[in-house]
Amino acid sequence: MRRRETQKISDILKEVVSNSAYEQKILETRLINNWAKILGIGVANATSSIYIRNKTLFVHIESPVVRHELFMMRSRILASLNESVGTPVIYNIIFK
Repeated sequence: MRRRETQKISDILKEVVSNSAYEQKILETRLINNWAKILGIGVANATSSIYIRNKTLFVHIESPVVRHELFMMRSRILASLNESVGTPVIYNIIFK
């Protein structure tokens, strides 16, 4: 027997993910992966660790000069990162 209402696997996966608690984690992972793409290789090389906790992005930067420059551009970085995933995932960035 053949089903008449076939669906694409990608549509089924989107539905399952959107109905589960995994959606937020997937968006957070995408945002972290976009860090190097948006800010470039130089900043990515100066970044020692990056993680999200309670809708706040924590970024450990080794260079004080780079850290200060990023702090001054914090609102633009926040907007660019959220735009890259298509929805507000983070509301604050803390540079350490």
